[in-house]
Amino acid sequence: MSAFITIPGIDSSGTDHWQSRWEASDLAFARFQPTTWDAPRLDDWMDALERAVAGTPGAVLVAHSLGCLLVAHWANRSESEVAGAFLVSVPNPDAPAFPEQASTFRGLPDGFLPFPALVISSSTDPYGSLDYQQSMATRWGAGHIDIGDHGHINEASSLGAWQQGRDLLTAFAVGLHRTTRHER
Repeated sequence: MSAFITIPGIDSSGTDHWQSRWEASDLAFARFQPTTWDAPRLDDWMDALERAVAGTPGAVLVAHSLGCLLVAHWANRSESEVAGAFLVSVPNPDAPAFPEQASTFRGLPDGFLPFPALVISSSTDPYGSLDYQQSMATRWGAGHIDIGDHGHINEASSLGAWQQGRDLLTAFAVGLHRTTRHER
């Protein structure tokens, strides 16, 4: 059984967000805790993620929006290991819609992530075009799935507990488990 660290974006995820619903329905999900959600600082968020990973060895990261950029920065600087990353709605930090209060998350590192990853995107995401998200998946050496017209895949998308996403995460995690088992 996998353990999951949820990594919301700016302002965290409200009670109707799929991440919050997954946490409420399954104790295998735990949210990382930076000092502040509404004025994110990359170093603070990286420290919070490092603490969460240290407390949950072998976890799968489940990131949304700004959390995806955090995972890329963290992976470039940390020596800690995770099983993989499920990255939903990767925002473009150079696009006009990107929040200025998150400017420290710009300047993404190059290269593949050091663990398996899957990028999930929507064809109508206002914070990261489908082409941008596909290019980030390629840049990170990650798989990519376009789920169609679902905006930013958040509360406003009216997905509720987002069963499709949960099924995709389950399949991703099972694949990680099988890969790890066969590598022994």
